[in-house]
Amino acid sequence: MTVPAGRPPVIAVLGLGEAGSAIAADLLAAGVRVRGYDPAVASPEGITDTRSEAEAAQGADLVLSVNSAKAAVDAFEAGRDGVRPGGLWADLNTASPGTKRQLAKIAEDSGIPFADVAMMAPVPGRGLRVPMLASGGAAGRYADMLAPLGADIEVLDGPAGLAATKKLLRSVFYKGMAAAVVEALEAARAAGYEQWLREHLAAELTAANAGTLERITEGTYRHAARRTAEMEAAAAMLTELGVSPLVADASRALHERLAQGAAVKPAGVRPAGVRPAGVRPAGPGPQREA
Repeated sequence: MTVPAGRPPVIAVLGLGEAGSAIAADLLAAGVRVRGYDPAVASPEGITDTRSEAEAAQGADLVLSVNSAKAAVDAFEAGRDGVRPGGLWADLNTASPGTKRQLAKIAEDSGIPFADVAMMAPVPGRGLRVPMLASGGAAGRYADMLAPLGADIEVLDGPAGLAATKKLLRSVFYKGMAAAVVEALEAARAAGYEQWLREHLAAELTAANAGTLERITEGTYRHAARRTAEMEAAAAMLTELGVSPLVADASRALHERLAQGAAVKPAGVRPAGVRPAGVRPAGPGPQREA
């Protein structure tokens, strides 16, 4: 996609919430003509306010859909008739890979170039410079359009859905860890040991390194049966403290599934009781485990 010489690019931003408004503000600062639409709020000063997705897309070189995963398909259906010939549609919503592929099919049927874009960090404080992954047929064109404006975009060699896949795989860990921390601190607060647990968790996170991942993974598979009982006890304790054991229960269920052999072990995970070559049995005293 090229912008005719002599005029600034025109970019439509659909969704002017926390992320969309920050990106729109950076686009304005970069000299872009921004058209905005959000059914809940009026466009901020400097952005051309419109009354629909299709109206916002009219005349735009690029449409950024920054709504929500649930609204992504409806927004595209509502706005595609307004996309000018050669205009590009980029979906920045945190939607599933299946939804991104659905959007790509709608785009293909409509003759609209499409990019699946995943924002890999919180947008506030970063705006347009938030790290992004882009995949799909128009990912390269998307990067060519925004990189000169300061955007941080890694183009992936793959179809729409690939960027979403990588983001959500990462989310399973980060959001899962965050949920576990919040639940553990809530329980510690109820038990009167919040500061102790905060210091303990901070020390563990600070000490983490590349070997931590292998230790956690191997230990989880090798000790799954015992840890099933441990997390059952933890969930019972949280219940006694008046804290819903959502993460603790999920952890118990996962360990139980691993103990029953219902998951394929990663390469390198040793059977229980087998030590690496050269490692002697542990002597008396407490042993640290993940």
